Parts: sequence; C-alpha cells; structure tokens
Amino acid sequence: MSQLQHSVEQFLYLKSELCDEQQWDDYIGLFDPQSVFHVPQWDSEHVYTKDPAREMSLIYYADRAGLEDRVFRLRTGKSAASTPLPRTMHQISNVRLTEKADSKIEAAVNWSTLYTRHGMTDYFYGRANYVLHPSGDSWKIARKHVLLLNDTINAVLDFYHL
Repeated sequence: MSQLQHSVEQFLYLKSELCDEQQWDDYIGLFDPQSVFHVPQWDSEHVYTKDPAREMSLIYYADRAGLEDRVFRLRTGKSAASTPLPRTMHQISNVRLTEKADSKIEAAVNWSTLYTRHGMTDYFYGRANYVLHPSGDSWKIARKHVLLLNDTINAVLDFYHL
C-alpha cells in the first residue's frame, strides 16, 4: 500500500469516527471553508440530478457554512427531526484514488452507515467522491459528493448519516 493511499484512508476513517462520536468541531474542521457538500436526488431509476442550482438535491451546502449551520441547529435543539440524535457507525471501503492538479486527490469510496434511533436500527449506503487537498500533514475536504443508493427511506436524512 502506498503512503498516499494509507494517508487518505486514515483521514477518511478519522472523519467517520469524529462523526460517529459527534465531535462536531473536529468533524467540521476537516472541511475547507469553501467546501461543497452535495447529495443529489434520483431523477429516475438510474439517473441522478447533476446541477444543485437547477435541480433537486437531498442535501446541498455550497460551502462549509451550511454544515456549520446544521451543527448549530443540532446543538441548540432547533432540529426536532434530529432529537434525539441517532447512534451511527460509518464504514468505508474500496477507496480508489486519482491524483489531480494542484496536489489535489480525488477519493472514490463505497460507504454504509448503520444507525439506531428510538430503538430501531436501519442503514444507508452508497458511493461518495471526495476532492481533498493537502493541509499540513493531513487533508481538507474541498468537495464531498454522495450518491445515496437506498434513497427510498422512512427516516430523516441528514449529513451525519452519510
């Protein structure tokens, strides 16, 4: 395994762990202030929306401020749909890297999240693409694009599920 592969995988595992432990400040700190977080909606069985400015999305934050606002609402109890917060366990697999210009890396991953809330356990799963740029001896997320494969769900979907 290359050092780059190991470094990116460890970063993604840390991101998952911070989310599972609800360490929101550290979790948000992994995102660049200009980072984009996008979860498109399915248009048909095999086609999903591409342009969040013109088409529906399940989640779209044009920069980290959207994620920061969501965490604020969780912390202050202003999100009735997320009270109480579920317990989550994120799993990441099949990490594939592509080196991009300006020292950026694209990481394509498969993921699943198990969650328990109100005594019921369920899961979400899909694929994600991250654009990462170096930051000190680690990485920052410049873009997170999540394709939710089981989008017919009976639960509220939020960033901490993905």
